[in-house]
Amino acid sequence: MNTPVETLEFQAEARQLLQLMVHSIYSNKDTFLRELISNASDALDKLRLETYRDKDLAADTSDLRIELVADRVERTLTVRDNGIGMSRDEVVGLIGTIAKSGTAEFLRKLKESKDAAASQDLIGQFGVGFYSSFMVADHVTLLTRKAGEETGTRWESDGEGTYTIETVDDAPQGTSVILKLKPEDTEDHLYDYTAEWKLREIVTRYSDFITWPVRLEVERKVDDKTTREFETINSMKALWARSKDEVPAEEYTEFYKHISRDWNDPLETIHVKAEGTFEYQALLFLPSKAPYDLFMRERKRGVQLYVKRVFIMEDCEALMPEYLRFVKGVVDAQDLSLNVSREILQQDRQIQLMRRRLVKRVLSTVKTMMADAPEKYATFWSEFGPAVKEGLLSDAENRETILDIASFASTHDAEKPTTLADYVERMPEGQEHIYYMTGASRSIVESSPHLEAFRAKGLEVLILTDAIDEMWVDAGDEYRGKKFQSVAKGEVDLDKDKESDKEQDEEFGPLLTWLSENLTDSVKQVRLSSRLTTSPACLVGEAGDLTPTLEKMYRAMGQPVPAVKRVLELNPEHALVTSMRSAFTEGGHETELGETAELLYGMALLAEGGELPDPAKFTKVLADRLAKSL
Repeated sequence: MNTPVETLEFQAEARQLLQLMVHSIYSNKDTFLRELISNASDALDKLRLETYRDKDLAADTSDLRIELVADRVERTLTVRDNGIGMSRDEVVGLIGTIAKSGTAEFLRKLKESKDAAASQDLIGQFGVGFYSSFMVADHVTLLTRKAGEETGTRWESDGEGTYTIETVDDAPQGTSVILKLKPEDTEDHLYDYTAEWKLREIVTRYSDFITWPVRLEVERKVDDKTTREFETINSMKALWARSKDEVPAEEYTEFYKHISRDWNDPLETIHVKAEGTFEYQALLFLPSKAPYDLFMRERKRGVQLYVKRVFIMEDCEALMPEYLRFVKGVVDAQDLSLNVSREILQQDRQIQLMRRRLVKRVLSTVKTMMADAPEKYATFWSEFGPAVKEGLLSDAENRETILDIASFASTHDAEKPTTLADYVERMPEGQEHIYYMTGASRSIVESSPHLEAFRAKGLEVLILTDAIDEMWVDAGDEYRGKKFQSVAKGEVDLDKDKESDKEQDEEFGPLLTWLSENLTDSVKQVRLSSRLTTSPACLVGEAGDLTPTLEKMYRAMGQPVPAVKRVLELNPEHALVTSMRSAFTEGGHETELGETAELLYGMALLAEGGELPDPAKFTKVLADRLAKSL
């Protein structure tokens, strides 16, 4: 028997989204059908997979399909499938509450969007496709029964903030979505979605490649008799199995949008066909825009895995490394077992072989793009460069290739980034290192005193501002025989006069010793600098030290690290430093000299964008010294 009808409220953010849908913020309303067909296709994929895993599952898989039924008199459109279906709890969890789909982020992006086209693009990206039904319908009914269960669930809503739900006995296996359509209004881009021609147009445009038959109930006259029958209106051709020459670019684009739920066109399409002892086909895509969750821990990654065109897994992480998590696509293997799990895939030799080849193909595609389509490459690197550089830490096998395709800001050009190959080509004769400096932003790095001597001598320095740069570049590796050298670490030898250095060391030696003892709580050593030309002092780390930024990152992740003391370097040509030497030599007041040393240390901290350990004390000392100088 049917249970009593229960009325529930949508989760708060779902109500906001419903109001946006109902009030037609999107101009391209045709996308509702693409989303419903895509959901139905997923349900059929899941049922096929579940029947492989559970041989005792009581489910009919003899004629898996998607059906479209339009009633022009009642103005209804039904989209139904005989796939996996949903239980009552799943209906409430997936339909009544959609926070799992990233609703809050969706609404934030929507508010930021300035035009209707961009707003409409967000539907697929955030997985809120079912709610697009309310763009075209005044009332939506969902009837579903999960495969293997005896009772079904009916869900209904008019999009006003509440929905009803009840358990029913007469639901067929799968899911039916019945839309009570709004009146046609072409000025508002609201078309007649009971018209056969319109439904055919939408399916051909968006869902022609769906691997399941999409059948439309059509009306036909035979011998003056009117009959209704179902006609398959999609080609069902697996694009990855077809020759690249016979697939129009538009089909690749729509296929990408289907599997990625991204409304933007892909930046690049990669078609792979491997033959021999181990056969597989792959159709991969590089997106043109980074997804909103690219750096979120809970993001999903990986490509779809098929075995002999049978869907096996939605996000197969084993086929694509973490640093290429943005790559979308399909891999269809011929020799894998249909009964595989994520754990088995991690150890499977064939999967590992495929992964290696696919990674190399993706990286080589980017390298080709770099040479032949620099504008495309620039888009790719600006969107995904920080993620790709993670591979410098995790993928030793392809490290050289990743360095080849990477580009970095540098002091050579204020606008255009440089490759390492170009940097090495520009290096003057005798330069042994690739110089770099890390920092929070380009402006902070460029204003750093560490660059003064390099700028004066015309030496190019890479400006690394991504968080991942702090880690990979610290590994101490090299590129084409040139080691990476931080301009903020270690001692720098820029062809200084050795004899002059020796004289200065003797002149400043007593002061440096005294300062090292006086500032022992803050620095490990005080020495003269060869990297400063205009600033009085700077702080530098030793070769193996963590940078201050890296220290903060580790602490933010809950990893305790010991505080690292750095070296305070002084500019022997600066008036403040020479005055300190004179005052010390003449037996100047030790208290005042100690205060000057604290101010010098604080100034060096501030110059690199650091934080003072005791701002109040620094301000007081500075104010007192200024008062005495007036």
